Amino acid sequence: MEKDKSSSDFIWRKRQKPDNEVSAASFLFRNVGQIVYLCGVFIVKSENMNSLKGFFYGIATSVTFGLIPLFTLPLMQKGMVFDSILFYRFLFATFALGAMMKIKKESFRIEGRDIPMFLLLGLLYTGSAMFLFWGYGFMGAGVATTLHFTYPVFVTLLMLVLFREKASWVTWVAILLAIYGVSELSLKGDELSADATGVVIVLLSAVCYAGYIVAVNKSRLRDMSGRKLAFYVFIVSTVLFAIKALTNQGIQPVPDAVSIGNLFLLAVVPTVISNITLVLAVQNIGGTMTSVLGAMEPVTAVCIGALIFGEEFTMQEGWGIFLILVAVTLIVLTRTIQKSLSAVVRKIRPRHA
Repeated sequence: MEKDKSSSDFIWRKRQKPDNEVSAASFLFRNVGQIVYLCGVFIVKSENMNSLKGFFYGIATSVTFGLIPLFTLPLMQKGMVFDSILFYRFLFATFALGAMMKIKKESFRIEGRDIPMFLLLGLLYTGSAMFLFWGYGFMGAGVATTLHFTYPVFVTLLMLVLFREKASWVTWVAILLAIYGVSELSLKGDELSADATGVVIVLLSAVCYAGYIVAVNKSRLRDMSGRKLAFYVFIVSTVLFAIKALTNQGIQPVPDAVSIGNLFLLAVVPTVISNITLVLAVQNIGGTMTSVLGAMEPVTAVCIGALIFGEEFTMQEGWGIFLILVAVTLIVLTRTIQKSLSAVVRKIRPRHA
């Protein structure tokens, strides 16, 4: 239980917040939506519709995924441990997706040759969560979160090594800004040390998540319905987390009806919705851009912590959020920036010639 306690410290820390910091958090939370909307309006005029849809799907993925603590914290306060929470999360998500597919009259049929890829995706997705939570036992949660959010770098490297796809300089700048921004949100003064073993474990979490994004992007499952793909990935994850829970403390019973509601919301909002939108984002804008947009997840977590759970909002966190918003803006406007710079270069060259 001591490990679970340290893991829960990652999700939320109760802190007193001064009035001026409350107003700062409220102002930021109110205006983030306006910033995203204005970016979207600009993209409509400068990018194709697929890029626009991919941008919003990517933002939806990270924002909904960032709501995990909202439903997890009450369960942990009732005494549930991560193994049982994750098992119920994916079990309920599987049932929810199955019901959605039934209502939509969507076929459950898959080809036998797709089974190995579903197993791989399930292993990667499960491994990402397991390695991350394991890493919390070795280091401060802020350090672990920052290390995990290096996964856009691994996505870019995997795309380069395996598929010879090079990222633009704008993408690399956005990746660096996103990682720096996440570090500003996550790192605190007393968390600036990390165990070497823990670093390796958390980096494995980032590699697994990057592998999941790349596999979805480059496999023949890319064009499959997002609901069907997530449904079979969740089946694999449910089985793996059940095995893990049974080999440790066993699967805990759900304490009460309120906990059932929280588990259902945990399964639907940051699991079903976030994974469907993840697949749609990858289909529209590719794995690299989708991975960088994932940096909006800790922004959501910080805003919810300040506005709902009464946590402190500092200038350091505000600076981190600003950097992440800049990174996201660079990603969604990559083509526009490159076209504009190319046009400027073409105008300058004749003068020097």
